[in-house]
Amino acid sequence: MSALAMRVTVLGGGVIGLSAAWYAARAGYAVEVVDRGSPHGGSWVAGGMLAPVTEAWPGDEDVLALGVESLELWPGFARELGVPLSPVGTLAVAVDRADVEVLDQLRAYLTGMGQSATRLTGRELRTLEPGLGNVRSGLSVPGDVAVDNRVLLRALREACTANGVVFAPEPAADPDVTIIAAGAWSRDLHPALRDVIRPVKGEILRLAARPGALPPPRHTIRAHVSGRPVYLVPREGGFVLGATQYEAGFDDHVTVGGVRDLLHDAEVVWPGIAEYALVETAAGFRAGSPDNAPVIAWLEPGVLAATGHHRNGLLLAPVTARRVLTLLREGGNRR
Repeated sequence: MSALAMRVTVLGGGVIGLSAAWYAARAGYAVEVVDRGSPHGGSWVAGGMLAPVTEAWPGDEDVLALGVESLELWPGFARELGVPLSPVGTLAVAVDRADVEVLDQLRAYLTGMGQSATRLTGRELRTLEPGLGNVRSGLSVPGDVAVDNRVLLRALREACTANGVVFAPEPAADPDVTIIAAGAWSRDLHPALRDVIRPVKGEILRLAARPGALPPPRHTIRAHVSGRPVYLVPREGGFVLGATQYEAGFDDHVTVGGVRDLLHDAEVVWPGIAEYALVETAAGFRAGSPDNAPVIAWLEPGVLAATGHHRNGLLLAPVTARRVLTLLREGGNRR
């Protein structure tokens, strides 16, 4: 069956579903996106980091390689969508001696994997970002950038519409191929995903600079405080602050403890945060998988999965869309 005659239904309207739908529609497939618009979708709540290097850790070599491959696609991906990427990279900072040891381990691992991360002293870090607190040292990773996730989602939806994608709350017809790209909810859409995909809850805050407050950082700032990861991702006039991580099923409440910890840890890293306005709190669900790697594969004839991206949904959108299109071309008529 030719692409022009093939009907594809994408289940999920987050960054993965929209990217796959856009690529398929451009290739000539008749595409429908079924999206129920949950406010707790990982793409909507995300911080927007495109950071395979600072997310890397021993044992996740396949995830690192896939992330680096996707990051190389991002400049062209963003250019086609008209979405800007952050002009500067990421600073991973150490607050105490334990953090220094962790960053030293990360730098040694990255060097062994052929990736670069430059060691900086606390003084050098504060020269780059004067608003930083009393950090000991850190790493500069200029290639790990960021994107405004909500600008990206709007741009992808517009690109899909411009290429003939139809949006609906329920499938309109029996498709030739169904692509399951519903993030954490994918586990309920096919038996093969039930024990593979799980929701991983994350809480995130958005802050805006009030008059007289220190400007937000130019770089994405990542740190660990009391063993908890925290990141500050710049946005126009403020930043996104995240993120907690819980194995709590689909509990969508923003907890007092989560907000307290995020604000406390951020103030250690960026003391001027006390003068900011807290403008949004949100909880979302990442699609976790046993090995932190996504599932991009045929589940059965006519059913394709593109899910399980965990913390890297935005980062892996271009490479996932490209792989989905390849699978459609190679096996889309197998139903």
